[in-house]
Amino acid sequence: MEGARLDRAMLATVILLAGGFALFFVLPFVGLLERALDDSRTWDVMTSSTALTALRLSLITATTATAIAVVFGTPVAYFLARSRFRGRTLVDALVDLPIVLPPTVAGVALLTAFGRRGLLGEPIEQWTGFTFGFTTTAVVMAQLLVAAPFYVRAAISGFERVDVQQERVAYTLGASRTRTFFRVAMPQAWPALVAGIVLCWARAVGELGATLIFAGNLKGETQTMPLAIISAFEGTTLGLAGAIALSLILLAVALAVLVVFRLTVRRAPGSL
Repeated sequence: MEGARLDRAMLATVILLAGGFALFFVLPFVGLLERALDDSRTWDVMTSSTALTALRLSLITATTATAIAVVFGTPVAYFLARSRFRGRTLVDALVDLPIVLPPTVAGVALLTAFGRRGLLGEPIEQWTGFTFGFTTTAVVMAQLLVAAPFYVRAAISGFERVDVQQERVAYTLGASRTRTFFRVAMPQAWPALVAGIVLCWARAVGELGATLIFAGNLKGETQTMPLAIISAFEGTTLGLAGAIALSLILLAVALAVLVVFRLTVRRAPGSL
């Protein structure tokens, strides 16, 4: 009897804690939606040229950064998942470093490396006249630096779960390493790779600090949605109302991406 009362008390406590935790996450979005629907200017801001230009730039640059991360990060992830060597712990730490670093530090680091007086930026400008900083290319570079580790880490996890024995069997049957990778490793790691792609893309879309420092906030060239939200919030015309309207766009995009991700993973081979 005493045990039953203890179980009921524990269950009530868990429900209370879970409910409070869920409420904490839901309320901000409810407040955002309520304020947006209550303001007659919301639709005008969401369909303004500033919003559409910033959204288009965010989608293009984030997709470009993610594609680069996939092309270059996949072989790196596979190598790290299959290799054991001295210094691997350090390499793993370097891969994760941009995840734990403040984005502003990443922006300063990019500036010192690729800025007009940077280690590579200065000689490249002298030889070619091309500058990285405060261009759309700088936006992609900032997004790539802070977002790529999310894909690489997820890809490493996915490749580590691949059955090595199946790869060995494929080798003994005459399959090349390339064919084995695409026919054996990739299908098994696919759910993790998709998860990494989504995380990488979402982080790139939401990138602010590194972009602001290395690329600036130039409308139509480097002003992504997060930067447009900051500009609207600090502006005297719309202020919070403008920031809310632009935030609603990113919220809708993020929700759509998550829904597509869930459907893709659910239908992927090897998914649970």
